[in-house]
Amino acid sequence: MADRSSPVYESGEADRLPVHDHEVYNAIAQESDFIELRRRYGIFAFPATIAFMAWYILYVVCNNWARDFMNIEVLPNINIALVWGLLQFVSTFAIAYFYARHARKSLDPLATKLTDEFERETGR
Repeated sequence: MADRSSPVYESGEADRLPVHDHEVYNAIAQESDFIELRRRYGIFAFPATIAFMAWYILYVVCNNWARDFMNIEVLPNINIALVWGLLQFVSTFAIAYFYARHARKSLDPLATKLTDEFERETGR
């Protein structure tokens, strides 16, 4: 590893990547595999985020402005508000599970390939 005070590092800052590493990263970021990795990530992340936020906002809106609906009992002492609140946790864990599955199948192989290329190019 290069000395952190050497000119190999940008601006002499210890938390920065060496100039060569930065150049290698920029080159890899222009490759079709990297662009494909970002596309695959976005295909899952953006719709999942939008769906979860819409579901959460609907829950908050209904709790504030549809109280009669949210107070409907589905079982003794359990109303729709409580069920929807608990379903927030369920949906969070479901999204995490599906993201992990998506990452394992679609993202990790490509990310590993790019990481190996970066390490090979930087001599790590």
